Amino acid sequence: MRGRDLGTARLLGHARDHFDWMLFLVAAVLAVIGVINLYSATSVSRASLSEIYIQQVYWLVSGGILAMLVTSVDYRHYERFGYALYAFGIVLLVLVFVLGKDIRGSSRWIYIGSFSLQPSEFMKLFLIIAVAKYLHDDPKSEGRTLRDLAIPALLAALPMLLVLLQPDLGTALILMLIFVTISLLTRIAWRSLVTLALGVAIGLPLVWTYVLKDYQKSRITAFLNPDANILGSGWHAHHARVAIGNGGILGQGFMRGSQNQFHFLPDQYSDFPFAVFAEDWGFLGCLALVALYGFLVLWSIRVAATAKDRFGAVLAIGVGSLIFWHAFFNLGMVTGLLPVVGVTLPLFSYGGSSVLTVLMGVGLLMKVSMRRFYVAPGRAGILASI
Repeated sequence: MRGRDLGTARLLGHARDHFDWMLFLVAAVLAVIGVINLYSATSVSRASLSEIYIQQVYWLVSGGILAMLVTSVDYRHYERFGYALYAFGIVLLVLVFVLGKDIRGSSRWIYIGSFSLQPSEFMKLFLIIAVAKYLHDDPKSEGRTLRDLAIPALLAALPMLLVLLQPDLGTALILMLIFVTISLLTRIAWRSLVTLALGVAIGLPLVWTYVLKDYQKSRITAFLNPDANILGSGWHAHHARVAIGNGGILGQGFMRGSQNQFHFLPDQYSDFPFAVFAEDWGFLGCLALVALYGFLVLWSIRVAATAKDRFGAVLAIGVGSLIFWHAFFNLGMVTGLLPVVGVTLPLFSYGGSSVLTVLMGVGLLMKVSMRRFYVAPGRAGILASI
């Protein structure tokens, strides 16, 4: 065997030996449970929704292929093209206002024939890569000030503004919180943290007055006073809580949840699939599901802590924060602990762009996890130097 072929064989064998099976299996289990839950959620729906779970399988297969492609590329290439990917995402967000269609008061998708794409979902990954590149190129490791974070803050602010104009408050919040989560790991100086907190406190009333739409305000007021308008803005959250309560400890059984079967749960396949799952499988089933998401988040922190370089560490933290905040907001709004903001549950909610984004993120996390085994002795602990 020639030297080049031998080297390739060794590289493939090394990748196979260090494939992150735990990450793969947990993501696969979540995806399978999600498809089963979608089957239950749409089992008594009208004909146009009756085969949504089959479409979800197609998206999962496509996302799995994309994840394999992402994993097969050395993530240093993503670092090299980080800003180009970010600029591409910004262009897509701008195209939403040109090619998008208004649906229920918002325009979030690009339509080309029968194909639709939600750029704001992919922008989450592009933002993570761009911020990771900036921090990788920045040699500073001691406590950063707000001035030091001005450029990555602008990187986050531009897509947030474009997403808010669609309007899509939930996705804008996710973009902001991904940036904040990464920034907190940069060991911001305490004085800067206090200044940032004061700025947020001052800005909230301005956001309420000049940014939020009337329907977004009604969702927040419905959260603060759940019984004020059950037949209107509080309908979704009220029946989601009823469904969760109906589940009890062991659940009513697969495809037997009364709130879902009698059509009391709107958007049960997109924003509220957890309510269907809770009614079918009960508290114990929900506990197992939350544990799976918790594992993904903690595993991403573990991968970040042992990453080979700063770029890989920030990628891992960014993907972990994406999964965490999506699960946090979705579970929070379904259980009534947070206002309804229209955030999907990763690998559980129906949606092509969301599924592709999460699986590509898992692919990035997988690549960082596999590459950490190339670290020379003494190189571990890169997370501490971000």
